[in-house]
Amino acid sequence: RRALCWANGRVPARGFRASPRARIAMPSWVIDRYGSNEVLRFTREMMFPIIHFPNEVIIKVHAASLNPIDLSMRSGYGATALNMKRDPLKLKAGETEFPLTLGRDVSGVVMECGLGVSYFKPGDEVWAAIPPWKQGTLSEFVVASGNEVSFKPKCLSHTEAAALPYVGLTAWSALNQVGGLNQSNCSGKRILILGASGGVGTFAVQLMKAWNAHVTAVCSHDASTLVKKLGADDVIDYKSGNLEEQLKTLPLFDFILDNVGGSTEKWALDLLKKWSGATYVTLVTPFLINMDRLGVADGMLQTGVTVGSKTLKHLLKGVHYRWAFFMPSGPSLDEIAELVDSGKIQPVIDEVFSFSEVPEAFLKLEGGHARGKTVINVISRQ
Repeated sequence: RRALCWANGRVPARGFRASPRARIAMPSWVIDRYGSNEVLRFTREMMFPIIHFPNEVIIKVHAASLNPIDLSMRSGYGATALNMKRDPLKLKAGETEFPLTLGRDVSGVVMECGLGVSYFKPGDEVWAAIPPWKQGTLSEFVVASGNEVSFKPKCLSHTEAAALPYVGLTAWSALNQVGGLNQSNCSGKRILILGASGGVGTFAVQLMKAWNAHVTAVCSHDASTLVKKLGADDVIDYKSGNLEEQLKTLPLFDFILDNVGGSTEKWALDLLKKWSGATYVTLVTPFLINMDRLGVADGMLQTGVTVGSKTLKHLLKGVHYRWAFFMPSGPSLDEIAELVDSGKIQPVIDEVFSFSEVPEAFLKLEGGHARGKTVINVISRQ
């Protein structure tokens, strides 16, 4: 149903077209260099997005939201890998990624479709998570590939919907595509979620409960009420004592999702059932850091050696070790939208800011300890 086809069955002579509204500029929040919050700049002169490929759509942004990756990208984290993805053949020598618009989540309305798009039409309400190598969503309009876009859940406003795509797809990648969990094999499985009160964690708790797993969530005490409300069976306060010792008193787990990283993986894999297919998946990896530090070739080599050695080491101990990353996917968002509309998953929003308050929203996210997502109303009337 998501197949893209050419208009009238013919291959067009040109795979792009300009907006019929002939606009050349739009309001956006951009950065012109990497740094802290002072690099954020509001402009009304950001280049209006153009459809370059037949499967692209232009979305009028009603709401966006911030994720930790926006803070990292503002500071230059991952720039080496992302610039390689933006221009793999180095055809744009001398050009830079700036001005760069941050923001990955969007909920809005399709304004224009490429010649190969049949699944969407202008006026459709949609949501998406735009991959980090593309211009972001803290803007009046954004261009996205049709296979990154999905129809917005009918039961949510744009403000609510903008809180879910990036964290939802990140959790979906870790649990389903990398971890192999799905609705038919989760019943009764014991799942441990480390870092359960953030955006990815709150989504993962709800998804695992929707699939009938037993969920143990780790968070701070002040987030325990929220996490219990989302369905967690057991909630462990990591501040109330030695976390490793607290978790060792519980039965072993079938699956661990690690949103925390650091020293956690030194002991967390000992909490898994041995020789049973039990899996540890972490979202905190050195992939982008290695490429920033060592360059593309050496960074990729170092990353491959690291993940390979860790996978083999833990496989010999009877458990599976995996890395997971955000992956843009309209079809996955279709499945998430069904879960939302059926009442099994709801957005968790910490605070909503207006479009003029984007720097304040970044400062809020930078302060940490958010309970859910920081959302930006690009259009004030939601």
